[in-house]
Amino acid sequence: MASSRHLRLVAGVACFLLVLFLVHPFDSPEPLLTAPRPDGSRPIAQPILKPPPRSRRTVTFKPSSFDWTKVDQHFPVELKHKLPTGTPKPQRPVQHDFSRYVHDPVTRTRQKAVRAVFERSWNSYKEHAWLRDELAPVSGKGKTTFGGWGATLVDALDTLWIMELWDDFYLAANAAAQLDWQNTTETSANMFETTIRHLGGLLSAYDLSGEQALLDKATELGNILYMGFDTPNRMPGFWLNFEDAKRGVQVAGTNDPSASPCSLSLEFTRLTQLTGDQRYFDAITRITEFLERTQNESKLPGMWPKLINFREERVDGESGFTLGALADSLYEYLPKMHALLGGLSPQYEKMHRAAMDVVTRHMLFRPMLPTEEAKKHDILFVGDAFAKPDGVERVAEGQHLTCFTGGMFGLGGKLFDISEHVEIGERLARGCGWAYDAFPTGVMPEIFNMVPCGGSWDAPCPWDEGKWKEEGSKNLKKGFASARDSRYILRPEAIESIFLLYRMTGKEDLRDLAWQMFESIVNATETELAYSAISDVTVKGPTTKTDSMESFWLAETLKYFYLIFSPPNIINLDEYVFNTEAHPFLRPKP
Repeated sequence: MASSRHLRLVAGVACFLLVLFLVHPFDSPEPLLTAPRPDGSRPIAQPILKPPPRSRRTVTFKPSSFDWTKVDQHFPVELKHKLPTGTPKPQRPVQHDFSRYVHDPVTRTRQKAVRAVFERSWNSYKEHAWLRDELAPVSGKGKTTFGGWGATLVDALDTLWIMELWDDFYLAANAAAQLDWQNTTETSANMFETTIRHLGGLLSAYDLSGEQALLDKATELGNILYMGFDTPNRMPGFWLNFEDAKRGVQVAGTNDPSASPCSLSLEFTRLTQLTGDQRYFDAITRITEFLERTQNESKLPGMWPKLINFREERVDGESGFTLGALADSLYEYLPKMHALLGGLSPQYEKMHRAAMDVVTRHMLFRPMLPTEEAKKHDILFVGDAFAKPDGVERVAEGQHLTCFTGGMFGLGGKLFDISEHVEIGERLARGCGWAYDAFPTGVMPEIFNMVPCGGSWDAPCPWDEGKWKEEGSKNLKKGFASARDSRYILRPEAIESIFLLYRMTGKEDLRDLAWQMFESIVNATETELAYSAISDVTVKGPTTKTDSMESFWLAETLKYFYLIFSPPNIINLDEYVFNTEAHPFLRPKP
């Protein structure tokens, strides 16, 4: 009898636990596991946040109808660069010690709210734009913006996994693994966008799920993108023209954005780490060598200009320098490559340090704020620089894009033990949060100009009423001169840096700032179907929606908002490094 009662008790408890799990599957995420690695350079992806068996689906790879590995390289080279060998070096911790972290009810509620906004956006994409690149969130139509290869679907894969939306993940993963890259009406592919969104999305989804079909599809795409390097000097152009690649007539550009060829390194390196195929790493290392060789040859030594002559491998033809549009992720990837390679390639630290020295001298600035405002907000922004015969002109123009720099300074500061850079990173991140709050919608614009403090960014900055009346805008908060491009297009860079600095410092008020930003974005952008870019953040009252929801809304913006309200072991910064599209790649362990 005792044995029978024991069995009934065990059965009863088991049933109770099963019902509890079915009712609350999301409330108690299991601890994440760092994927173990054997000795060597090819990390093995193993699932984290493992889905319950009832949600497991089969992901089937289907090859594309054209095999690009059969196309001859017209400018073949011997592989002279391979992944660095040896045991990855111990890295300084990037993430704050959260050993006493408690996932409190308020944070849990905020996490669920972000997830609900993601689900609403994703479900509308499924219903109205499935397999298209983007959803038009006002008209309910699908858009083709990146080759017709399901940009939103691929870009959102890892977010689906991180949010534990298992059924949708496997639905999307199966569709992604069967994409036919030949099935496009476009004649060219954007090398940069296809790499960061599609290749990065597939690699990250594989790192998280371990689904081999996703790595197979990533490898197939990598082989296509590798053809972009088939030029006389192995520098890729901005576009991969399919027919030119087959005919062997591709050439590098003479006036291309510096970020384009110089922001392929994380994805191609990760592809080599996972497949063992050294071609991809060899291809991007030739660009790294070019950057290292020319860093002091530009008109602002230490940095590379917005536009570069890749065909002649010259960097002295342009006078404009920025961490914003055209150049941003070139700089972002320097410390990230150091992390991804386990510290075994010292040139990335060297280049990062040299570039940031120039940034701190010539591009950082403080906005001139009224005395009480300045006491409450110790903030920084990063502007542009122009090299002139008589010196370097700093332009106090901010971009939403440059808000990523807070996280970049923070990461470099942590990895390379530069405490001042972590402080700079936090002040940059808080500056972007302050800028959100400065506008009636609670959202910052694409491009704006400020009234800067005179002198160095770390010098005293008294309020000057006369200067404000002469240079400031009477229609904007004190500190601003203009909102030159007043759109908000659902960008992620501000929450990206606030999330990263929260994870690096553990300062809880950054999460309150993030929540304020999240609520403002939702209120300003919500449509009947999802969320849309808006034309003007300076309006009071209803905003004008522009019927655009780029894939980074699901891939980046909502992922970062979700993660800042998640337990910090979910995508630990000491275990992962993000590409510029917020796709986390596993870092090697010593």
